[in-house]
Amino acid sequence: MAKPEVDSPEKIAVVSGATGGMGREIIADLARDHHVFALGRQVEKIAGMENVTPVAIDLVAGLDSGLELPEIARVDVLVHAAARADKFSVESARPSAWRDQMDLNVYAAAELTRALLPQTRKAGGTVIFINSGAGRNSYADNVIYAATKHALYALADGLRKAEPEIRVSTVAPGPTDTPMLKGLQDYEPEHVIAPVEVAKAIRAVVNAGPSTQLTEIQVRPRVELKK
Repeated sequence: MAKPEVDSPEKIAVVSGATGGMGREIIADLARDHHVFALGRQVEKIAGMENVTPVAIDLVAGLDSGLELPEIARVDVLVHAAARADKFSVESARPSAWRDQMDLNVYAAAELTRALLPQTRKAGGTVIFINSGAGRNSYADNVIYAATKHALYALADGLRKAEPEIRVSTVAPGPTDTPMLKGLQDYEPEHVIAPVEVAKAIRAVVNAGPSTQLTEIQVRPRVELKK
């Protein structure tokens, strides 16, 4: 599908991690009233979706070489959903493992925000960081991922204070039925959050009235998992 003209009045959303476990539900919901630029590495997974322009991109590679983004005149919604989680303890982690997760989970979000800040300011837009229950609690066997999500809270708070003309929100799901969670632990899908529920939380942020911003939404399963 052709992308909108750069001077189009149509609302624009940009979503990173759009081909991941939560990504398809997020872009499908936003595409109801936005044209979505869906950033990811496996864009064949989202080919043919209405009001969606797939953008094949490696955000980590772009940290050094520069992000190659399409021309976008305005950004009404920017969602940072790209993330990775690999289990490490303090003892088992090495600097390369710290860098791998920090690069995608924190640095790429900061750089993508910076690159699109003029367009987001122009639209008076909303920036949404997908965090995690790990952003408030650390784990002995998953310390790097938890540290990146703690850092993401700091990034969101700093952006909010520096940019009063845009809205900044954190949506923090607990355990969600995604390939990432499947790589970390065994679970029954009916006992965790469905990805579509995360998309609904993002919609609540987007639809907040003009005099307010929902700075943080915690999304928890109906029954807490025993770790």
